Amino acid sequence: MSKRILMVEDTDDNRQIIRDLLATTEYDLIEAADGAAGVAAAVAEKPDLILMDIQLPMIDGYEATRRIKADPTLRHIPIIAVTSYALSGDEAKALAAGCDGYIAKPFSPRQLLTKIREFLA
Repeated sequence: MSKRILMVEDTDDNRQIIRDLLATTEYDLIEAADGAAGVAAAVAEKPDLILMDIQLPMIDGYEATRRIKADPTLRHIPIIAVTSYALSGDEAKALAAGCDGYIAKPFSPRQLLTKIREFLA
């Protein structure tokens, strides 16, 4: 059974980039276009990993991460922040919200795949 990745990303182009990247792998992709839908998809789908944008409509990625990590049935799921927030302190803020990893946009596809495989190994 292949591992399932939930991508929470509001930008169509970014979703397409990650969709294309993961199409070349053994992973199945689930998509959500805002923070609230991301939390709902995590509850419904129980993915193996979550790629979380931070700047999202409805609720931001920090709050979505906090809600997911507050649920005892979901807190074990690793969450990687994939965000354009790349200033000093932004990685620490993502980790403080409960993210397990952090990748700044724009990212290299190889870098993202390496990080995903690191968490799903």
